[in-house]
Amino acid sequence: MATAPESPAGPVKHAGMITVSIMLATIMQVLDTTIANVALPSMQGSLGAAQDTITWVLTSYIVAAAIATPVTGWMAERIGRKRLFLTSVAGFTVASLLCGLAGSLTEMVIYRLFQGLFGAALVPLSQAVLLDINPRERHGQAMAMWGAGIMVGPIAGPTLGGWLTDSFDWRWVFYINLPAGILAFLGILAFLPETGKRIRRFDFFGFAMLGLAIGAFQMMLDRGEQLDWFSSREILLETALAAGCLWVFVVHTMTAKSATGRDTFIDPKIFADRNFVTGLLFIFIVGIILLATMALLPPMLQNLLGYPTVTTGLVLAPRGVGTMISMILVGRLMHRIDARILIFGGLMLTTWSLWLMTGFTIEMGERSILISGVIQGLGLGLVFVPLSTLAFATLEARFRTDATSLFSLTRNLGSSVGISMVMTLLAQNTQVNHAVLAEHVTPFNPILDGRLADITDLSAVASLNAEVTRQAMMIAYLDDFKLMMFVALLAVPMLLLLRNPRRNPGPDAHAAALD
Repeated sequence: MATAPESPAGPVKHAGMITVSIMLATIMQVLDTTIANVALPSMQGSLGAAQDTITWVLTSYIVAAAIATPVTGWMAERIGRKRLFLTSVAGFTVASLLCGLAGSLTEMVIYRLFQGLFGAALVPLSQAVLLDINPRERHGQAMAMWGAGIMVGPIAGPTLGGWLTDSFDWRWVFYINLPAGILAFLGILAFLPETGKRIRRFDFFGFAMLGLAIGAFQMMLDRGEQLDWFSSREILLETALAAGCLWVFVVHTMTAKSATGRDTFIDPKIFADRNFVTGLLFIFIVGIILLATMALLPPMLQNLLGYPTVTTGLVLAPRGVGTMISMILVGRLMHRIDARILIFGGLMLTTWSLWLMTGFTIEMGERSILISGVIQGLGLGLVFVPLSTLAFATLEARFRTDATSLFSLTRNLGSSVGISMVMTLLAQNTQVNHAVLAEHVTPFNPILDGRLADITDLSAVASLNAEVTRQAMMIAYLDDFKLMMFVALLAVPMLLLLRNPRRNPGPDAHAAALD
């Protein structure tokens, strides 16, 4: 039985080209989680879709990717990691071409489903490959490079998507994947060695239960705000389905092996590693903070501050610069500083940036956005790389592909929860704040100094109401930023659960998979 290598005994041939190739595939996939967002209005008109149905372009991709991610480990063992990588890159690239050629909403949703299904394996496979082709002492630098693609992709997505949509056409949001996909495919085909295969019975029941739980959960999060959450029968049904299937999956995973002797979809021994389980909790929180913040800032800048799409992307770009700087530094610092100290510093920087964001105003300039963005980028980079390294530091190498799949899945679920949470609170708090502010807008309020006494024109009243709405929405945004700040602080105590293993000065044994 071949297992994934723990780390190579010597230099892996063409390690540089392997890294470039798999990172091209990774960036291509993570970009597509956000690049299409800004193009939705243009797609809506071109495809003849309604406001409530065009969002299926995003939902179909997210749900398909979430359901397909956990099966990556089994597929890699069954057909080989290289073959799975090539199939995923080719399928994702072809699906991207079809998305660009789509002539109706139905076609677009179908092609986005295929994009999600094929793209699901790219991120966990790239992480597993980087861990395998680098010795343990270089895992920090390897995760810095991998993390740069994972973190910068969602940040750069809206900027690139806005520029492509404004300068060319929304279809180029998908066509941009073609050259990257082709280069990634050729590089992986030429340089990535194949791993050994292992025949492991596919646990259809376990996969079905987990897939139903994830799919129902994603649908609940995506449609909850639109359907007024638990006042809707659909949301209640999806919640019950998600909770029930998850419970059955957990019980099945913990008992089926001992009862039948057959392999389960996920080996429960993987959860005996404390660092890995703590890493899953941490990456869930990182997912909440990263994409929830990115979901709030573009509409705030465009709707309240009046920024054009391209300007919005440019203002948010320094956040990615901060992340890149942090990623470059942290890979070197991990050899000298305890990784847990770096994570703590990253959480503190992230908290500081969110605290700065609670001071945003409608009249502010770009400087406040740039400063808070760079600080948050630096902080998230300091968290992501050491966390990705520590989460796998004490885990057996044979669990690596399954573990990277769970790691990516948990990050994506955290992102979905975070986006759903802040958007729901934004809508609710805007209404509450509007009601509170409107109570004080009367001719009898001494602060207004009688300036409302002569307002009888309906247009003036409408203008006043619009301004109250803007102020109420701004306060709601600040409330969301404050919530994210507390979420970052609540993650700090979990540092006590992480262990920093002693470094092994000698090279690890090279497994047969890279021979």
